[in-house]
Amino acid sequence: MDIRIGPALDTLDALLAEGREPFDMIFIDADKENNGHYIELAIALGRPGTVIVVDNVVREGAVLQAGDPLSEAGRMINGVRQGIDVLGSNPRLDATALQTVGSKGWDGLALALIR
Repeated sequence: MDIRIGPALDTLDALLAEGREPFDMIFIDADKENNGHYIELAIALGRPGTVIVVDNVVREGAVLQAGDPLSEAGRMINGVRQGIDVLGSNPRLDATALQTVGSKGWDGLALALIR
């Protein structure tokens, strides 16, 4: 097992530079502002058949409207929206979002399969 500590964008860039074997599954649950970047890097680190899971994409429905870029909550919402845009527009992906409701409230996750 290889554990790396540091900013996720730097770590993912380092993995790409090392030419590591592709991942079979990638779970994204980091700072939401960078979801679009994480998804792009996940595609680069995956292969056909890789599953990408992105957590917290519904945010109690707040993703329906752009967030205030001056607030932390708004930046998170905008990052989630950017990630959803990447999932929906990248021709290498088949993707969907699923809503969940439970003890933690109303949220959801996105699932994508690299073609």
